[in-house]
Amino acid sequence: MKLKNMKTKIIHLINLKTVLLASLMIVSPFLTVATTNAAQITGRSISLSTSAGAATGVTYTLTTAALPSATHVLSVQVQFCTAPTGTCTAPSGFSSASVPTTPVTQPTGLGVASGWTSNEAVANDLRETIATNASAPSGTVSIPWTNVTNPTATNSSYYAIITTYSDAAWTTAIDTGTVALSTSTQIQVALTVSEALTFCTGTTITGTNCATAAGSTVNLGSGSTTTTATGTSILSASTNAGSGYSITYSAPTTLASGGNQITAISDAASAVGTKQFGLNLVANTTPAVGTAVSGTGTATATNTAGFYNSANNFTFHTSGDTVASASAPTNGNTFTVSYIANIDGVTPPGAYTTNLTYTATANF
Repeated sequence: MKLKNMKTKIIHLINLKTVLLASLMIVSPFLTVATTNAAQITGRSISLSTSAGAATGVTYTLTTAALPSATHVLSVQVQFCTAPTGTCTAPSGFSSASVPTTPVTQPTGLGVASGWTSNEAVANDLRETIATNASAPSGTVSIPWTNVTNPTATNSSYYAIITTYSDAAWTTAIDTGTVALSTSTQIQVALTVSEALTFCTGTTITGTNCATAAGSTVNLGSGSTTTTATGTSILSASTNAGSGYSITYSAPTTLASGGNQITAISDAASAVGTKQFGLNLVANTTPAVGTAVSGTGTATATNTAGFYNSANNFTFHTSGDTVASASAPTNGNTFTVSYIANIDGVTPPGAYTTNLTYTATANF
């Protein structure tokens, strides 16, 4: 009887041991802990000055929220890999070899604000280190690296594994985090701008809008020996030509009626009671006719061969004088052409007319 009870107890002990072993086997996976105690860095990102594949001279800027750990940081590493986990394979073409040892801009948020140096001994790493740092990290972290070369492939993802360390040799990790990046194909936007010259004439034009040009007759009214007859027409022009434009005019004759003519002026003032016909492109007071050039362009009335920019002086030639010009590409300008006519007491009666042709030439 005692032997039987003893066997029963042994069996119970064996069963209990089996249950305990089974329990330990079930629980054991949950007892496994990570090999690192590094905390996750939040608010992390890496911005690139350009994401073009194989681009050189690229600036990589790491930005994070305040680091989760208060441990003093003596080194930082950003390791670039083709995958976020497992063995780190460097993205083809990525290089930090040209990153300057002395950063163009010192890191911020890591405690000490000066004395950091870059160490790019590992081809696919971006690294910062400092011998001593008596201050804990505080606030937003920003670390820029310049002269980085992007991976060669375009539209290709790669990953940056960020780690801070409590030593200056990238050994004892503090905090970590991963960022996904990608190169991209550059999109070229093309626009063809053709050579352009906009020019119009009329007796009225609104602003520099040639679509509003109207009128073709300047009526000077009736000639008088006591007052000067006046009238105006309008010119407007613009161009993208490299050397601007010039506007000339030509006419078969001065004001004429059959064989009778009104004398053409050559850079002279209006003289009432004297045969005269002339024009200019400025504002005048004697007589009061015309306005100054308007518009946002750079063209001006010219004095070439005729002094068409001289107030109260008038000229008329039939040979094709230049009356306005611009020496470079220019937005629109509007010119008011002022015409004057005087007669003497023996001027034969008749309808006196002439036809002026204005021509704009772009200088490409």
